[in-house]
Amino acid sequence: METADGRRMLLRQHGEPVLFAVQRVTHRGVHYARTGSYVSPLPHPRADLARALREASPDEDAWSARWAHHFAEWLGTSANGPLHEGDWQLVNGMPGWTVERHWPELLSYDPDRGHLTWFGYGDPVEDARDVLPLRTLSAPDSARVKAFRRQYREGVLPPVLLWWLSGLNSLVVLDGHERLVAALAEGGRPSVVILGRATSDAWVEWVSGPRTVEYEKRIAHFEKQRVEGEPLAGSRIAGESRRFADDLHSMGTSPCMTRAWPLPGGPQAWLREAADSVPGWRPDADR
Repeated sequence: METADGRRMLLRQHGEPVLFAVQRVTHRGVHYARTGSYVSPLPHPRADLARALREASPDEDAWSARWAHHFAEWLGTSANGPLHEGDWQLVNGMPGWTVERHWPELLSYDPDRGHLTWFGYGDPVEDARDVLPLRTLSAPDSARVKAFRRQYREGVLPPVLLWWLSGLNSLVVLDGHERLVAALAEGGRPSVVILGRATSDAWVEWVSGPRTVEYEKRIAHFEKQRVEGEPLAGSRIAGESRRFADDLHSMGTSPCMTRAWPLPGGPQAWLREAADSVPGWRPDADR
């Protein structure tokens, strides 16, 4: 990712622009334009591998972990993937802030040039999306999607690999555009694995400090209730402990901000490249 003044962003792959974006001055959303040049950095997952991993997995967690292992290997050897120096993580499942009803809307509304709203504030309802494909989605009745739809019905469809881009405040589809369409076309939801920069231990310790203090106070209160004979104190302690564990897991697996580099030439270079790659695109970023 490269950035320039004026809240401008540019995502390249092998040196070629694949996505231009500019944040609104109000910080309520981001305008984007896809160039159509994006290709997945991962090899096509074979059907026999998909079936083998499903058969070898005793549960969903093990299945997702096996796919995450393959994704990590493929990303590590890819010549056109997003990895750079630093620690990375692969996390199973969608974050808690995402909205389930946004999934099916991708099939009916996914423009190459559009807008992602972050907070609403009068923006079109269809602009509220959690996932941005990096290329145009294939039709549900296309040959490749049909093959993946069969895999979905068999229960062996591989997960979709998403990538957290903090500048967009959105997840983007890194690999699995056809698998995404297949799951939605079958009336389901895709399994996902999310790539992001790993959060530092120091940050997790800092942000979890107040939550830990709060947890200890509440547990001490419930322990006092239990000593006094309160019959529900034990279940309250158990519930509070589960919530605390979930919070710590969320803090530890939340991705760090996406790293970006200054675009050589600054805003004028961004404008020139945008004019060449997405001619006629004029986002209204001043509202």
